[in-house]
Amino acid sequence: MSYVLSTTLEQGFEQALDATRAALADQGFGILTEIDIKATLKAKLDVDVPSQIILGACRPPLAHAALQAEPSVGVLLPCNVVVRTLDEHHTVVEAMDPKTMVELTANDALAGVAAEAGTRLTAALTSLSPSNA
Repeated sequence: MSYVLSTTLEQGFEQALDATRAALADQGFGILTEIDIKATLKAKLDVDVPSQIILGACRPPLAHAALQAEPSVGVLLPCNVVVRTLDEHHTVVEAMDPKTMVELTANDALAGVAAEAGTRLTAALTSLSPSNA
């Protein structure tokens, strides 16, 4: 099983980042955290890497349901969505496939939560493609 949901966009990083935030909001996800990998690695290691931001996306009803079914699943929350530069005109957007929660925990009680989260994340990523924009 692949652990990633992914789409590649024919647009620059900042435009893709803004579009991703909006697509997640349209699916009921809020952004709890943002980690700027490029800035962090430059500050901590003085290395240059392409632009990459990790968005910590959360839909509270799904997080609550997941925690009710598996209290330790918090280590897998929030849903991380990565927006990263491929080149000046292409950006990839990736999210962990929520089905991974079920496989890692071996707790089938998470299946419904994972299915809904997966449907919503897939819809957000699909909406970013040019034919759906």
